Amino acid sequence: MTTDTIAGTVVDLDDEGFLVDPTRWSEDMAAELARRENVDPLTERHWQVVRFMRRQYEETGSGPNVRMLAKLSGIPVKELYQLFPKGPAKTAAKIAGIPKPRGCI
Repeated sequence: MTTDTIAGTVVDLDDEGFLVDPTRWSEDMAAELARRENVDPLTERHWQVVRFMRRQYEETGSGPNVRMLAKLSGIPVKELYQLFPKGPAKTAAKIAGIPKPRGCI
């Protein structure tokens, strides 16, 4: 675990760079986290996915994997990979400040 300052807020990150405490997340942090993942700028479509990931986490306690993300969000898998080339569910979860979804490598 490491400590980092993201958008002016000191937070703990796990070994893969995910926020340890998702309640510390803010939309300002999302923009900085996205830049770190080379997803910049965040478009409205990116925000749709990020907000969806947060809602799913808040409702179920975990973020969806890619297949469920596409099915539940209505955004096709191909577009998800265009928005988040390094892996949609994992990258979107990191930007959304939630833990890495189960099944993500």
